[in-house]
Amino acid sequence: MISGMYLGDIVRRVILRMSEESDVFGPVSSRLYLPFTLRTPLMAAMHEDDSPELTQVARILKDVLDIPEIPLKARKLVVKICDVVTRRAARLAAAGIVGILKKIGRDGSGGITGGRSRSDNKMRRTAVAVEGSLYTQYTMFREYLHEALNEILGEDIARHVVVIVTEDGSGTGAALLAASHSSENVNNIQLI
Repeated sequence: MISGMYLGDIVRRVILRMSEESDVFGPVSSRLYLPFTLRTPLMAAMHEDDSPELTQVARILKDVLDIPEIPLKARKLVVKICDVVTRRAARLAAAGIVGILKKIGRDGSGGITGGRSRSDNKMRRTAVAVEGSLYTQYTMFREYLHEALNEILGEDIARHVVVIVTEDGSGTGAALLAASHSSENVNNIQLI
């Protein structure tokens, strides 16, 4: 629901369903039935197309999905589909981040062991590490994620949460997992 690997395919599926149920995109293209034909970077390019005639949208629909001669109104609909799918993914990712922040008491509520309210809890800055091209290269996804964090946490709390781009998050996570299951005393482990 939130992975860059799947967002383009979700858009493809929506366009396929709309093609099957209406003539808004003309005859149903056989390419719409091929999973992962529309990759997320192409979806992002359509979403962020700001040309008056949405020429990027028209080109991608023609070249990738074999939907030629699509009217401007239908191209605008494709941009809206991309927007809805992206906003949904970003909001789901933000909800996951907030869930973790809540669990560790960094959402202003004191967490599961804190029991303090927002008013008597001095907020500390919290860094959230994010990895991947969906966040780093897809401007609209990144904006929607931050917008959702502000909405869910409230601006007073959200300003203490900083999203930081990291590299090799999988390797770091694996190292932390291995360290936590080590037979050695975990208090002596330092991450560098």
